[in-house]
Amino acid sequence: MNRVIAIACLALSCAHGPLEKGGAVVVHLPKGQADSAFEARRFALVVGIPRAADERWRALQFAEKDVADVARVLRDPLGGRYQSVTTLTSPEQTTKAALLEAVRTLGRKADRADDIVVLYVSAHGTLARDGKGELSRYVVTSDADFSSPSQTALELEALQQAFAALPSKRRVLVLATCHSGGGKSLLSDEVQRELASLKGPMRPLEEASKAAMVLSASDFGEPAREDDGLQNDVYTHFLVEALSGIGDRNGDGAVTATEAHDFARRKTWVFSQGRQRPSAELIEVGADPIVLSGQLSREGKPELFSYAARLDGFALKVDGEERTELPGGAAVSAGRHVVELTKGADLLMREEVSLEVGQRLDVQELVDRAEPNVAVSLLAGGFAFVDEKSRAEVLPGGANVGASVRIDRLGGSRFSLLLDVSGFGGASVLQLGGSAPVPFTWVSTQGGVSVAYAWRSRVVSFFVGPRVAGLWVQRSFSLPAFTGTQAAFSLMPGVWLGGVLHLSPRWEFSLNLQPMLTVLTVDGVMRPMGFVGGWGAVGYRF
Repeated sequence: MNRVIAIACLALSCAHGPLEKGGAVVVHLPKGQADSAFEARRFALVVGIPRAADERWRALQFAEKDVADVARVLRDPLGGRYQSVTTLTSPEQTTKAALLEAVRTLGRKADRADDIVVLYVSAHGTLARDGKGELSRYVVTSDADFSSPSQTALELEALQQAFAALPSKRRVLVLATCHSGGGKSLLSDEVQRELASLKGPMRPLEEASKAAMVLSASDFGEPAREDDGLQNDVYTHFLVEALSGIGDRNGDGAVTATEAHDFARRKTWVFSQGRQRPSAELIEVGADPIVLSGQLSREGKPELFSYAARLDGFALKVDGEERTELPGGAAVSAGRHVVELTKGADLLMREEVSLEVGQRLDVQELVDRAEPNVAVSLLAGGFAFVDEKSRAEVLPGGANVGASVRIDRLGGSRFSLLLDVSGFGGASVLQLGGSAPVPFTWVSTQGGVSVAYAWRSRVVSFFVGPRVAGLWVQRSFSLPAFTGTQAAFSLMPGVWLGGVLHLSPRWEFSLNLQPMLTVLTVDGVMRPMGFVGGWGAVGYRF
């Protein structure tokens, strides 16, 4: 019906007269009806798997109630206002195949990019070796066999990939499961022994996620619990509370996915006395968060937030008062504030900002702004032509020294600009066929410009991008048959590959590699040649 209203409005706007292409008429529609015509549609698939056919997985007490409570708040005409809420709890609805098919069916309904789509799963979780021999997470579906979960249960990565294939760009995956061996998780003796021998954690779930948002009831290694007093999965109980309206942090009339998760995360942490810490992996675009419940009816208070992994565990302070621990966010009054990020006695950032009504500010931007973004380095390395013939007849490999300037976060982006110049000289010999070696001296100068996309953490950064460099080479001969110099210049396209180890907030050590292609005229003949250079550098950032 909403789509019909929108199309009718468009048609009437073009019907002013037979000879006018730009005429418009006023169409009188109730304000609420006109707004709803362009409002994003909301769809949800709510899944609870209370038991598996294999009774070695004990039955969950509240998975069906979790589904009923989540569905109720999403269907509420004054709350979630979802057009379609599908619930699955019976054994035939919650097999591995049935669940994947239900996700595909959801995609056929939610076929627009601006649709809001929620997939909620309350179930047992487990771990098993997948077909590649890697330890992976699985949802225990109703047809899962405890003895062979990798063949019978639903791998989380497969569920995420199916969900990511939906046309919607506003997707929220809520996993009320765990894979720790406690709580809503059960592992075989073999897997438990293997976990006990691991020296490091598994790859976080969010690293493999392709969903726009993944909200998990617990972090890896922590159990997700049901509670007799709450009669729910603990995280689900507080998530439902948040969606009922209490989670509207900034008071704009709507509860977003981040607001709901932050509310449920804090409540779960306190309720479990720190034993269960819900996690989130979020990809938000600008100031367009995913609304899960309610309706944006007014401008809300300004918000400060961050879900960047590098800031996990930092305390967000506003005007000297601790407001929350990251990841998460806090609403503040409009005006000027002093914002700090601290961890224990360490101060990462302190900056005064001016915030307006309705503004959402990622504190990662403040960190980037406060951190040095220009690095000046002294470099030393080497270069060589790739093929042996060029090294024997043109120029052998040699050392070079120089300097570079790197500018990070160009225009606030993830791109970096590198300017470098280097050179060296020496003496060597040419191997020309069967003749005696020909001695000569040489000098070379190289200057380059590179632009690269950067992946950064607090300790290391990686860069990859295109590069253009100029290479000038001069050879000098003093022979009985010939005395003189030969010089050549070439522009070389190529690639910059780099890595930086941040030794301190100011000092860094970097390694850089530049595969290039050059064309030089040698003895009157133009010759294409592969060229590679590399260096290590010590730099200072300011």
